[in-house]
Amino acid sequence: MNRSAVCPIFICFLVLTSASLAEDGLLAHWKLEADSRDQVSGKSAISHGVKFHDGVAHFDGIDDWLEVKAEDAPQVDDGEFSISVHIHTDESLDDVLGDVLAHYDPQERRGYQLSLMNYSGVTSAQSNWRNILFGTDDGRVSAWKDCGRPGTNMQVKSLVVFDGSLYAAVWEPAEGERGHVYRYAGGQKWIDCGSPDPANALCGMAVFNGKLYVGSELYSGGGSSLPLSPNTEPGGRVWRYEGGESWTNVGKVEDVRSVSGLAVYRGQLFAGTGTTGAWRDTPRTRGMYRFDGPGKWTSCGCPDLRVVHLAVYNGGLFGLSYDAGGFFRWEGGTRWKRLGPVPDTTQVYSTAVFEGKLHAGTWPTGSVFRFEGPQQWINTGRLGDEKEVMGMAVYNGQLYAGTLPAGAVYRYDGTNEWVSTGVVDDTPNVRYRRAWVTAVFDGKLYCGTLPSGRVRSLEAGRCVTNDRALSPGWHHLAAVCSRQQLELYVDGVRVAQRQFEGKQLQLRNSTPFKIGFGQHDYFNGRMRDLRIFKGALPPSKIRELARQ
Repeated sequence: MNRSAVCPIFICFLVLTSASLAEDGLLAHWKLEADSRDQVSGKSAISHGVKFHDGVAHFDGIDDWLEVKAEDAPQVDDGEFSISVHIHTDESLDDVLGDVLAHYDPQERRGYQLSLMNYSGVTSAQSNWRNILFGTDDGRVSAWKDCGRPGTNMQVKSLVVFDGSLYAAVWEPAEGERGHVYRYAGGQKWIDCGSPDPANALCGMAVFNGKLYVGSELYSGGGSSLPLSPNTEPGGRVWRYEGGESWTNVGKVEDVRSVSGLAVYRGQLFAGTGTTGAWRDTPRTRGMYRFDGPGKWTSCGCPDLRVVHLAVYNGGLFGLSYDAGGFFRWEGGTRWKRLGPVPDTTQVYSTAVFEGKLHAGTWPTGSVFRFEGPQQWINTGRLGDEKEVMGMAVYNGQLYAGTLPAGAVYRYDGTNEWVSTGVVDDTPNVRYRRAWVTAVFDGKLYCGTLPSGRVRSLEAGRCVTNDRALSPGWHHLAAVCSRQQLELYVDGVRVAQRQFEGKQLQLRNSTPFKIGFGQHDYFNGRMRDLRIFKGALPPSKIRELARQ
């Protein structure tokens, strides 16, 4: 066949294909079967270590990602767009799950992201476990909203998202009181879920194997310059929530008085116990323990200093200490490796994984340090004139951290710059106010406080979250942004929706489009068939994409 016969057919094919894409609204399509080529533009994303085999892209969660240059990034000028992608996550995790994608400028706080949250080391809590966040922003932020006081508590010890709800574990120090767990019911209402333990606080809390677990603690109040609690019953037990006000005791942890932190690592539950030491203050009874079944807690040793809170990152389980700026990695058995001390630090309170790096909140300089390797810590700046940094979380592209003594929450704006978003505890005539713990729930950032015992929430941009754990294995995720609402779908079923009022956000920015990376961390899993559409896809189209 001569060239004159081929060209009209070929041109017709191109016209039909282009018309089909325009009609479909497809802005970009990466099959991710054998390479990083965009089927719409024909250009390949720059691969930073991503492997392609078995017809999918493999991301190691450490430093693998795909980069689409800024000039080639799909732009969503009118703010109406949709995302469709298939992802796979493993059941046993030794790292956070990270970001599926992001097109976000952190300096302007403009753009969007699709992220998976499993946050440990949020002081006492594993606040989020396999939750999904879809967020958009153009630099907007609300004031903090009062969400009420759970019971008569004076400190919210943990905030954890579980089975579609937000739970708070609290310290109730008054005569005749004991620690409780409460479930948030909206507005300023909290529902009492019981007080299974005689100790005055329920503290470390985490989701494990589809159940909510909480540890008990004896907390005097002296460390917060408050009157000592008359309830001196020791804690040190762990309880499993069975619904309503029903709890099952899964065992006493050695001879410790406090279970100060819980975290899941490689499919097992671990407890930090070093808040107040033990009746017999030995290295064995102020370290970390592994849950090996009801009534059985196995010692994992102690690195000579107390192990209080726990964090998981890049294949490691880490212990945070209130002694000598201690920060350690568990090496298995009863072995530990020292990774600190964190400079200019006595106590390490919290962690967050931000822009692929582990960050730690400290006392007494009120600073956050970035981990760069054993004994290598970079100071990212002091939070105002504060002395202590506690609950931290990555929320809609930015890192937030709570403080003492002012009881404020700061946002990291880069290059050692921390900006206050406001005070969350304004109790008068006290020495210390703590913004102790944070969690991301219902598209907002929540913070629990001392000594008011109140919970407050903040909204940056517009976000929607799936507040139930995403199960391991393959799933289809879809995120839809229209003018007045955001939607999340899992396997073709809408799992979350939030409606908004006011002007549509402007999301255009001049940064690269990132696949498998973002403001939180590198994606830890597998991915295929990522598509970005112009406009809001209808549910029927999302179900069709989920079946493919």
